[in-house]
Amino acid sequence: MPNLYAQSQITNEEEAPKLPQWVRDLRRWDIITFGVFPFSMFFVTFAADMIRWSETDFSDNRYAPWPMKSKDAVAMTSEEYLRTVLIGISVSAAIALIDFAIVQIKRSVERKRLEDRTSGTYTIEKRSVHDPQENKENVSENDESGTAGKE
Repeated sequence: MPNLYAQSQITNEEEAPKLPQWVRDLRRWDIITFGVFPFSMFFVTFAADMIRWSETDFSDNRYAPWPMKSKDAVAMTSEEYLRTVLIGISVSAAIALIDFAIVQIKRSVERKRLEDRTSGTYTIEKRSVHDPQENKENVSENDESGTAGKE
């Protein structure tokens, strides 16, 4: 039997193609929507079963939700099932939109913070470790990025 090796390729971030931000945001929305769908469908189905069961004043166990369903349970009609699926899809999409809004707000706050950061002249004082009063030197530097490094 021949030895088969997996192809391994290490790519740097600089080598990877840069996609526009809107494409990455759309992909994130897609992942969250389809990732949340099974959970939203479970909870929406449970809620629909609870509503159906409450309409019988909780007396008919044939309408009970999943953990309490009996073997002769009454199935949802096709209209009820379609409504449940559409609500599940809507809940998933809404959660993904909420995530999108949160990410956009965080980006906006970070962008605003970077724009408000002052840039200009900074005074750096270098002092000797042994005697702080000796060799006091004031250095002025114009730093475009707003940060000044110590040497």
